[in-house]
This record gives sequence, structure tokens and C-alpha cells, in this order.
Amino acid sequence: MEALSSSFTYPPWSINVSSSIRIHVKKKITANINNLPKHTTPLTFESNPTRQVIITTQHDQIKKNNYFKNKSLLAIIFNAFDRFISTFLDPSPLRPFLDPEHVLSGHYAPVEELPPTACEVVGGGGPLPRCLDGAYIRNGPNPRLIPKGPYHLYDGDGMLHVLRISHGKPTTFCSRHVYTHKHAVEGEAGYPFVPSPFASCNGGVAASMARLLLILARIVAGKFDPLNQGFGTANTSVALFRSIGVFALCESDLPYKVKVTEEGDITTLGRHYFHESNKPFLNMTAHPKIDRETGEAFAYRYNVSPPYLSFFRIDSEGRKQKDVPICSMKKCTMIHDFGVTKNFAIFPDSQIVVNPFWVLGGRSPVGIDSGKVQRIGFIPRYATDDCEMWWIDSPGLNVLHCVNAWEEDGGATIVVVATNASKVEKIFESFHSSELRMEKITINVKAKTVERNLLSTTFLELGAVNPAYAAKKNRFEGFNRDG
Repeated sequence: MEALSSSFTYPPWSINVSSSIRIHVKKKITANINNLPKHTTPLTFESNPTRQVIITTQHDQIKKNNYFKNKSLLAIIFNAFDRFISTFLDPSPLRPFLDPEHVLSGHYAPVEELPPTACEVVGGGGPLPRCLDGAYIRNGPNPRLIPKGPYHLYDGDGMLHVLRISHGKPTTFCSRHVYTHKHAVEGEAGYPFVPSPFASCNGGVAASMARLLLILARIVAGKFDPLNQGFGTANTSVALFRSIGVFALCESDLPYKVKVTEEGDITTLGRHYFHESNKPFLNMTAHPKIDRETGEAFAYRYNVSPPYLSFFRIDSEGRKQKDVPICSMKKCTMIHDFGVTKNFAIFPDSQIVVNPFWVLGGRSPVGIDSGKVQRIGFIPRYATDDCEMWWIDSPGLNVLHCVNAWEEDGGATIVVVATNASKVEKIFESFHSSELRMEKITINVKAKTVERNLLSTTFLELGAVNPAYAAKKNRFEGFNRDG
């Protein structure tokens, strides 16, 4: 979950920032459940009629009332089977981290889309610098439709929140979903059916197998096309590629290109292939590393079949270059982030793994291999094959995010600042209880040794560094702090 992933963009560069300001929207858009604006309608969870979450507009409610008139017979049948699985095959009660009533509460309750609306900044100290002229964009999961069965915090549809700023003064605030293939087909069906690697197969063998068969039936019926159009949520991060544009990303799909309009609105332009038309690829990391000096972006993707890891770069014109398969990866690791220095790309091989066969046992394909020895891999960033790849064992190091990485001593030393989940077995149950701590990891390139130093004893995550210092030694970084 990276609801704090954000960028401040203005031509011709981008600055990632961590903000403590509060936004006051002049038009009231949300409220206490007893004082709802007229354009919202509350939804009551059947299992707890006292809890209500604002998720639908009046237009959505009209569509719901005409459900059987607007949906095809096939969609109605599929949705009925989905409800049967949730009602009779899923365990009851659901575990808290998979229970939508629990997960989608408090600060994580879904919000509506909001068109550009006049706003002002209140609190947070002094005025914003006048040099800020552009848009502050924040991405995070925000489900369009409330699921009936298991739901994980990472599953929500991507929503971009845009604060338009002119000469240091906020002008408008806007919230829009990223219009992915998932968003489109679920909207047409009126039901959240696209599978999630974290939640869909966590309900036991019967529920997992039934959901997989139902997904296959939707694909055969032409109601869902994940192979050609993806199934990602675009809910993880925002990236600005020089001369190409702004993208919303998640690691299970390709990026979606978006655009901020002059009025402060944000629109989805579509799924982006980076000119890879002959052999389209299916997904890439949500955390590409962009070299501001060359305009290149370095990225990768992990796969459930060999090669389990592929490294590549996107040139300054936005064209994807040839894959470099990392054959020394013998199993699929969920590598969520990586580091890039002047000469190297750095890959953490943690205990967070992907095993599709676990689905047959009624569990998520993403889990923890507690017997695996963690390691860090290094490859020249312009490598054409993996013959120069080298690894160092680093027991106890389960990196989730790499905030920055750089070289010292003429390239003899590599430094990585990253978050380590000391209780990685808790990472999917409770983000905070996994005890994410910031570490400085120092690698002696010649001796192939690792030295680790704890930078903070408190929860620090979702770090960001000024992109001007990416791959360079930096002094300041911004983080999300628990509590």
C-alpha cells in the first residue's frame, strides 16, 4: 500500500515531496455520515448496519436501481456465481486484513471522484514557495466497487489526487480514478470481479478454485481480456518520464499514461507500451529509476516462469530497449523496488516470493519463504547479459523500498538507503506490524561484503528523495511515519 506515493510535477522536471499541509476544499465534498452532501449516497454493510461508507454518487445509485435492465444476462449470471462464492464458500468471518468492512474503514474508506474544485492550503507553517508552479499528484488504492468477498488493502483501483498550484498558491483540487481495463470491465459488469493475488485465493481451496473457474469463464465469454489489456490497478506510484509524460503504475501491469489539464483535471490517456509493438510485454515495476541527466529510465519485471527477473531500460525518447534476463534467479521473488547508481542496478532478493502452485492449496500465490537466505544482486546498468551479475548473501534483509543508492570512493563502495521488514511474515497482514525500519546498507565492491546500519528505531516507510539527487549522495529524505 503506497497511498503516500506522490510527485510534484512541472515542466520540465519533477520533484517528489513529502507534505504536511492540509487542503481545505471550498466546496464541501465529504462529511459526517449524519450530514451528507446531497450528491452522495451511503452504503450500509450488511453485517454491520451501523457502519456506513460513502462510495456512490446519485448517478451510480440510479444505475444500481436499474441493474437488471442494464446488465446482460451473462453478466447477471456471472455476478450471481460470484455472490454465491462469497456467501457460501468463503470462510466466515474473514480474517481482519481480508475483511472489506475492516479494511475499508477510517482513513481507508473509499472516496468519490471530485472534479477540479477551488481550494486553499490551511496550516502547515508558512506559505508555499512562489517557484512551485504545476501539480502535486498523489496515487493510492481507492476501490470503485465494494467487494463482497476477501479484499486486501493493496487491491483498490488507483485514484490520483491532484493539487494544482500556480506561483505557490493552490488553485484547485481534483480526484480521479485511473481508467484501467479493470476499471472498465468491472464498471460494465457492475461487480468487482478482477482477481487479486493478495485476496482472491485466500478463502480456502473450494473458494479459490471456484473463483479461478469463474474468471476463466469471463475470459472465454469475452468479458475480460487480461492477456492483451492487463488486469492491474495502477494504484502504486506516479512517475514523470522526461519528454514522454506522467504515468500511474503498479507492478502487475504496464503503466497508464495520464495528463493534467489546464483546468486542473486529470485524464487517463491509456496503457503505454513504450513502442514495444513487435513483442509487447505485460508488466513492469511501479518504481522505475529515472536519470535526470540522460533522460533514461531503468526498470524491470519479475515473472512466475523463467526468466524470473528481466532488467531493461527505456531511452530518452521513450523506447524500451532489449531485456536482460537474470538467469541466476532460480525462483520468483516479489521484488517490489530496486536501486540504481551511476554504474549499477541493485536487486534485493528477499523472502517475499511468488508461487502460483500455492493457489491449489487455497492460499495466496504471494507469501513468505522463511527458509530462504536473503541476498543482494548487482549488475552493470548498461549490461547486455547477466554474465557480470554478482550476489552477496545478506541474512535478515527483506527490502521493501529503496529510497536512494549511490557510489563512493570512486566506485569502490556502494551505499543503499532502504526499508527492511524485520518481521516480514506480517507484511501482508499489517503494514506497520512488519516493523519496517530504515537502514543504510554499505557494500564493499572488491571484498563483496555488506555492512548494515539502522538509521531509525521507529517506523519509517514510503521514503522519497529529491530526484535531482537520485543515484547521488544525498542528505535529506522524506518519509511516512507511523502515528
